[in-house]
Amino acid sequence: MLTSFLALLFFGCLTGVTTVLFGFGGGFITVPVVYGVLTATARPGADAMHVAVATSAAVMVVNAVAAALAQWREGRLRRAYVWPLTGYIAIGAVAGSFSATLIGGTALRLLFAAYLLVTIADSLLRKGFLAMPDRTRPEPLTRATVTLGGTGIGFVAAALGVGGSVMTVPLLRRRGLPMVEATAMANPLSVPVAVSGTLVYALAPTGTGQLGYLDLTAAAALLLGSLPTIAVTRRITGRVPDRVHSVAYLVLLLVVLVAMLVMGA
Repeated sequence: MLTSFLALLFFGCLTGVTTVLFGFGGGFITVPVVYGVLTATARPGADAMHVAVATSAAVMVVNAVAAALAQWREGRLRRAYVWPLTGYIAIGAVAGSFSATLIGGTALRLLFAAYLLVTIADSLLRKGFLAMPDRTRPEPLTRATVTLGGTGIGFVAAALGVGGSVMTVPLLRRRGLPMVEATAMANPLSVPVAVSGTLVYALAPTGTGQLGYLDLTAAAALLLGSLPTIAVTRRITGRVPDRVHSVAYLVLLLVVLVAMLVMGA
């Protein structure tokens, strides 16, 4: 039990770093970690993947709000990109959370891995992510991107417990925003996903966690590690070169993908 808590605490610290640097809010770290801990401890009756996704959403509520406030103080949030997407992401998140409760744990894990694989391939093969587009100023979001894109982002992000950063960061990146701003805005855009997902999973009548599908002990351990590191990491994020920032983003996604595949083997 102590070993599991210390592991969650350690990865909570890593979550804080990735929340600020990459806008993940914790999802891509907490889902594999909680899934791995529950699988290793073999808690009777636990639905490891659903509990992992639900707990990730709860952790993201706190992490994303804390990081968004820190990024706002640093002046990295652009209202023209954040606010149009927020409402549509929230709508999609509610539908995505309900849908996830109807999907089997194995299928949910495979969808999580597939989502990562597609994102990595898209970022490598399509221009505009690893290097900033050659334009004088960022492009505005189109109406279709805001409505259909925002709803789709919310649906997929809430269903997989990932906060949407892996869709919003490439989207904003290809609009001409530097990585430091694209990742910063992923945090406030993750808040509606996290809140919607947490409420749906917490109220699920068939949940196998301590509160619906939520594992409150795991969430507390993760937050105990993440919040202090968010406060520290926000001071250095602007010093990372843009190219290094974008490459590191993809490397981390690849590491998470490999971890999920290995744990599910």
